[in-house]
Amino acid sequence: MKSYTLIFIFYLLFVFPVSGNERKTLPQFHFGGALRFNYNFSDWNRGHRDRGGDFGYDVFLLHPTASYKKLLLDADFRFYSTAFGGFMLKYGWIGYQFNPQNRIEVGLTRVPFGIQPSGAHNFFFQIAYYVGLEDDSDMGVKFVHTGEHWEYALAFFKNAEELLFSADAEVSDDRYGYDVAGRNKEINQLNGQVFYKWGENVIQKSGVSAEFGQLYNLDTRNNGTHFAFALHHELYWKGLSLKAQATTYALYPKNAPGEGRTLITMTAYGAPYLVAAKANIYSLSLGYKFPIHWGPFKSLQIYNDFGWLQKWNDNYKDSFQNVSGCLLTAGPVQTYIDYALGKNQAWLGPDWNGFGPGGGSDSWHARFNINIGYYF
Repeated sequence: MKSYTLIFIFYLLFVFPVSGNERKTLPQFHFGGALRFNYNFSDWNRGHRDRGGDFGYDVFLLHPTASYKKLLLDADFRFYSTAFGGFMLKYGWIGYQFNPQNRIEVGLTRVPFGIQPSGAHNFFFQIAYYVGLEDDSDMGVKFVHTGEHWEYALAFFKNAEELLFSADAEVSDDRYGYDVAGRNKEINQLNGQVFYKWGENVIQKSGVSAEFGQLYNLDTRNNGTHFAFALHHELYWKGLSLKAQATTYALYPKNAPGEGRTLITMTAYGAPYLVAAKANIYSLSLGYKFPIHWGPFKSLQIYNDFGWLQKWNDNYKDSFQNVSGCLLTAGPVQTYIDYALGKNQAWLGPDWNGFGPGGGSDSWHARFNINIGYYF
């Protein structure tokens, strides 16, 4: 009986014909998403060398958006395998559109830091993503202005995604964007970002980002601090795209006596690891997109994205990644083909704590990856 009731309600809301004036007051709703599969051959994985890699399920995602008058809703739900965190909300916010240039977002909204949404072209993002400084969303409120030349965003985040609400609960590992974890939690974070864009044939966009917040330690119940700053520039000319960014960050946790403060735990995708508490990040990404006529394929973008994590601690080994590849588009189907090289990079080598002190191998490793998805 309940299922028939739900169908009837859906019919009344979205199907039942109404007059033109009545229709204008109804919420506007769109439901998108994707289904993706992934092939992975990693040179450090003995099983991959024996089997020739693995091909399997990546993610099923749902992307609902809605609006009612000036009220907005935008969300991204992801269903990964259990080993990679299972179900997670990438972002989800309720907003209000004051006018075409200004809006406010409340909820789990993207942190305005660095090139948006990513400083890379490839499937693996830029190296800043793996230390929580790219494509991350937190719980708070954000004001966004988008003008002809100036864009800026101001935000306050009470904390990262909070899934466990007990007094001493650590941050859950089941999340999309990397956040501080273990015995520390991100709280009371302020972000500001400004872009200036210009040009017609050659479009350029320069910006600066700043972040400052606290780190609450579950053992000492004291608040440490953290900050990050970035300068970034983008250039777009015909099919060419260039993205460059320089970032510095530092985390100062108030850990219990006897615990070090040069490493911090971060987590995402169900798997925490160690990260250097202080570092600089340099990234440079270059891509070129052009039309093709290869059967169903209509466009091809080739790219090379380089990232360097320069740790302040001289005893730690720096982390690097370089991803060369292409994006093939055939209607709603997108295919990333990447050759990813990593050194002291957790996801591109055998050294899981490579972003922290660095790994024992301290050498370059390669991963050949194909990700194919149908987007609707």
